[in-house]
Amino acid sequence: MASIASVILEVADPAAADRFHTTAFGPGGQVRPRASEAPTTGFRGFTLSLVVSRPAGVDALVGAAVDAGATTLKPAAGSLWGYGGVVRAPDGTVWQIASSSKKDTGPATRRIDEIVLLLGVEDVRASKRFYADRGLAVAKSFGGKYVEFAAGPGAVKPALYKRRGLAKVAGVSPDGTGSHRLVVAGDAGAFTEPDGFAWETAAPEPADRPTADGARSPAEGRSAT
Repeated sequence: MASIASVILEVADPAAADRFHTTAFGPGGQVRPRASEAPTTGFRGFTLSLVVSRPAGVDALVGAAVDAGATTLKPAAGSLWGYGGVVRAPDGTVWQIASSSKKDTGPATRRIDEIVLLLGVEDVRASKRFYADRGLAVAKSFGGKYVEFAAGPGAVKPALYKRRGLAKVAGVSPDGTGSHRLVVAGDAGAFTEPDGFAWETAAPEPADRPTADGARSPAEGRSAT
């Protein structure tokens, strides 16, 4: 089963992006900045989702992100599926922070249970076939609207969403041009897929490091950056 080891965000100032990620979401290695001046405007066609266990964790991460310089796109609030909010980082990356729980059952922490890379695509069914042919195992599929792939411990979970639908969820206009400013590093090989998202072969993973609440996890799999 192919998997994602890390997500590389192409940014104008990698040091500033790294400071934001560490301050807002804690230390780690799954999301990494890389210098780039590739032209880009508007919605870049993807979001990163941080999944936590309870609403208090959502509030803690959203608050930390805003304090670190992020802009609120959607304030944290309850919904039919749980509780969540959306922010845009200073480098332009859109982050969704969510919990499937609607009630707090313990104290607030910034521990992240899962990172999901949501790719906005024009044809979900075609992209599903493309990725399945490259070794990604489908875990959930809802016709031409949404596909979620399996992810092992410590791996970023990839998912597909209609581009316009993903923009609506994120609270932004679907319009955008130029580079996605995103490279996906994993073991599926090096390629550029139909919607222009670039993949490369991942470098060996570093040793695990503590998460924001001091816990350790395999291959930094419980931390955000």
